[in-house]
Amino acid sequence: MQSRFLLYLPQGYDTLDRTWPLLLFLHGSGERGELLELVKRNGPPKMIEEGRQFPFIVVSPQCPEDQRWSVEILDMLLTEMAERYRVDNSRIYVTGLSMGGQGTWNLAFAYPDRFAAIAPICGWADPGKARLIRHLPAWVFHGAKDEVVPLEESQKMVGALKALGSPVKFTIYPEAGHDAWTEAYESEEMWEWLLEQKKGH
Repeated sequence: MQSRFLLYLPQGYDTLDRTWPLLLFLHGSGERGELLELVKRNGPPKMIEEGRQFPFIVVSPQCPEDQRWSVEILDMLLTEMAERYRVDNSRIYVTGLSMGGQGTWNLAFAYPDRFAAIAPICGWADPGKARLIRHLPAWVFHGAKDEVVPLEESQKMVGALKALGSPVKFTIYPEAGHDAWTEAYESEEMWEWLLEQKKGH
């Protein structure tokens, strides 16, 4: 079961009687295992550890050793979060890097109506499934010099979405290798864009 996770509640969660957007973060293959601290190596969990505050709930599960992200288990986790916390179900976002980028795509394919937006970073997926998420706002990131997951993987997905009239955004970092996530997550524009996305709008 992929049920181990880090949870971040935004400042004001306990005092403000309101619902909050939720961000699901999916790590890469190097952070799999039993040591939850590994999840803090990259992305939002690392930023939170360093003192960054976010205006949404952040849930960062850990994938077991030698496994890939299970969309069914992630879906159950999101359902559990929505039941236990004051989640704005019209503003659920998912982002991930490398293996987590693949997980982001696959989760969106499986449950396209659950999310307000996705932000896969240096991931890969089946362009033949693009039609399933053609209306879902997506911002894709990749490093031009990635030797682990070729840039072509994101280009194929973005091309397939654009051919369907998707509003997909695509950022290529010309000097980045596999680590496109540091620049992507440091982009204030990306966080602002995410928060602007809402289902039904």
